[in-house]
Amino acid sequence: MKTIDQMKSNPTTDQMNRGEFMRSLGMSSAALMAFYCMGTGLTACSKSSSDGTPGGTVVTPAAGVTGNADASAGTVSFTIDLTNSNYSKLKTAGQYSIIGSLIVAKSTSGSFVALSKTCTHEGTEVQYRATQDDIYCSNHGSEYSLTGAVEVGPATKALTKYKTSLSADGNTLTVTA
Repeated sequence: MKTIDQMKSNPTTDQMNRGEFMRSLGMSSAALMAFYCMGTGLTACSKSSSDGTPGGTVVTPAAGVTGNADASAGTVSFTIDLTNSNYSKLKTAGQYSIIGSLIVAKSTSGSFVALSKTCTHEGTEVQYRATQDDIYCSNHGSEYSLTGAVEVGPATKALTKYKTSLSADGNTLTVTA
């Protein structure tokens, strides 16, 4: 596992902080304190309802999924019918779906991966990037390997990885804890 010092640089977070920005605008320390005390909307990492905070709304799986795909409802164990039109895209390398509280992807190498869908930094829903063959959080730029390990911060904690098993005929994918 990589330490924070070994991680790649993240241009999204390698920027001036809020205080430096305000000072660059010529605001005094007193004015800065007034902004902080008033609770203005200048928060870089605010948790609004659109941020997908951990434990937030879990999308109910569409037809084609049987079992529990919601980690907050107990042990994850579900089956995906890859012939169902809701999930047939998962038969193609480089595609992914959000199912319950997980992201399920077929990597560019053709293997399946199932990880928790929530970035461990601020709770934003992650996505699979076929061009980099990784998991990415568009909110602050965290990147994860297909094992769930953090490759680029600001996230410091790995995504939870789940086991996947493809049926012999290639039409059913089972995901378990």
